[in-house]
Amino acid sequence: MEDQSSAENRFVQQHLANERTFLAWIRTSISIIGIGFLAAGLVFNSTYSGIARLFSIITGMGSLIFGTSIIIAATLEYRLKRGQINRNIFRSSYIIVSLMLILMLIIFGLLFFLMYFLLFA
Repeated sequence: MEDQSSAENRFVQQHLANERTFLAWIRTSISIIGIGFLAAGLVFNSTYSGIARLFSIITGMGSLIFGTSIIIAATLEYRLKRGQINRNIFRSSYIIVSLMLILMLIIFGLLFFLMYFLLFA
């Protein structure tokens, strides 16, 4: 117990930066979930076409699942980085960042098609 405490005391700034990064991921996930609720609410009580409703549901549920997965991934990444800081090693987060990019592009693509069907169909 003393060994872990002394390791954490030596790297206070790195641990605080790790916590700030974790909280930034949480804020991002809350925003993505909010976008999903907004997308789902656009056609909730409207007379838009069935395809617009379908894209709205897919975008809303996709954003909810994606936001929740960001929370889980951010928590795992935080714990991994905490251990790496204490062991005085560093490995970049290439896989999780690439995965988040791909999922964000999918969500934005769905939002683009939703806006297309809402505005022009």
